[in-house]
Amino acid sequence: MTVDVEDYFQVQAFAHCIDRSDWTSFPSRVEANTNRILDQFAAAGIAATFFTLGWVAQRCPALIRRIVDDGHELASHGWDHTRVDRQDPETFRSDIRRTRTLLEDIGGASVTGYRAATFSIGARNMWAFPILRQEGYRYSSSINPIRHDLYGMPDAPRLPFRPDPDGVIELPMTTLRLAGRNWPCSGGGYFRLLPTVLYRAGLTRINRHGQPGIFYFHPWEIDPAQPRIRNAGWKSRLRHYTNLSRMAGDLDHLLRDFNWERMDRVFAPLLGETPASPAVPSATEAEAA
Repeated sequence: MTVDVEDYFQVQAFAHCIDRSDWTSFPSRVEANTNRILDQFAAAGIAATFFTLGWVAQRCPALIRRIVDDGHELASHGWDHTRVDRQDPETFRSDIRRTRTLLEDIGGASVTGYRAATFSIGARNMWAFPILRQEGYRYSSSINPIRHDLYGMPDAPRLPFRPDPDGVIELPMTTLRLAGRNWPCSGGGYFRLLPTVLYRAGLTRINRHGQPGIFYFHPWEIDPAQPRIRNAGWKSRLRHYTNLSRMAGDLDHLLRDFNWERMDRVFAPLLGETPASPAVPSATEAEAA
């Protein structure tokens, strides 16, 4: 179970109509919404991974401390939701170093996981994986092996793999392979747009094949009362606002239907560095599997 901690005005769907310089002019709702999620997780007795923006952590230090105190994994979502495919290697290095340092200073816990904004690591910027390892990270969950207009690497392996022998392990988002194509089964907007029974059936099938599934969502997705961005296009509004009112309830059902844990614990056998740890396949080996 994973949460991408960002506010409603920071999403990629609104990047064309909201400038970063204007972010502070919007009423922030991320702290209250994330606290609601923490309450929901506590009631369900689960632990999760919170991929958190440095921008949010800087402004909400009490929230960061609560995430850690409640037993969740604190991980990095980069500083300000800048896509990795719009950064050069040194800018990326500075971004992930700055974010990790701040999160660790506030949370008092080691930060070893990373998720790129808008799943923006793909075939053209695999240089990110060695840099992540050099900066102290152990894993990434930044590739979504589907076709999408904003992201996606449909030819990527569907199982954990090491894209570069000198880089971190990639834990790709969960997909189903049907009719020669990868279909999304990892939450996000698809969880709100499609019947929840489809997601539960897909995740059940994945579990029956002995694989864990990764689910992700955002704090703004449980907040139907959030301010509306009026100058967003119809596609952005459809993606962002559809079925917000049912999300918290659907999430409650999902928390009861499956067993959920932190990323670092679920994938601990792959992330460990002891001689007994299982080998992580290369990209070629994982794709063949």
